[in-house]
Amino acid sequence: MKTHRTVSRDEWLAARVQHLAKEKELTRQRDELARQRRNLPWVKIEKRYEFEGRAGRTTLADLFEGRSQLVVYHFMFGPDWHEGCPSCSFVSDHLDGAVAHLAARDVSLAVVSRAPWPKIDAFQKRMGWRFNWVSSYGSEFNRDFHVWFTKDEMASGRVDYNYARQAFPSEEAPGMTVFFRDTNGDLFHTYSTYGRGVEPFVGTYMVLDLVPKGRDEDHLAFTMEWVRHHDRYRTGELADEDRPYWPAETR
Repeated sequence: MKTHRTVSRDEWLAARVQHLAKEKELTRQRDELARQRRNLPWVKIEKRYEFEGRAGRTTLADLFEGRSQLVVYHFMFGPDWHEGCPSCSFVSDHLDGAVAHLAARDVSLAVVSRAPWPKIDAFQKRMGWRFNWVSSYGSEFNRDFHVWFTKDEMASGRVDYNYARQAFPSEEAPGMTVFFRDTNGDLFHTYSTYGRGVEPFVGTYMVLDLVPKGRDEDHLAFTMEWVRHHDRYRTGELADEDRPYWPAETR
């Protein structure tokens, strides 16, 4: 961490007010970007997607739970994995407390993974989360929304992720997708974001951005190398020895 100047309170206040003007401009830009996002065109969902969860077999329409808006977090948890991705777990720790507040604004939250339901159920109980988490095992849902890639695609070195053909270290990928249901019951895909696009949902990062050392990740092999499941920070343990959710060069 670089050495900072120590100044008088008046000098500090002048610098802080100058920086506040930049923060307010960013807030206005973010509000305008959100407005433009809400005006993006939609795509009607024609395919029937089915999932398995604590309520048994469900459909995409069921995940709305009677509301008109649905946010789906694509959680990296492959069928053969021993546990869910630590980074996705990091995100999910922040999502769980939002469920009731989102419901008050006509929004349902669901988490979807390809792992079979019994694995999801056991891991969710271990982590203490309450949100609606369902299995898309055997469904085309994850592939259609570009968060799961075939072995042939992985072997080619390029997959379709985050609106580009690029290398990616895992068959599973994270993301957030938004849907809308109209009064006729028709479903629409309105928005998806991937990669660092999910960062705004991670309150810990927002707090770290305020402190002197920031996220303190520049010296790491990759940005989220430090993240563990919230019950494993003391030991640093990872259950999957091959770490399928970590970049290959760090294994």
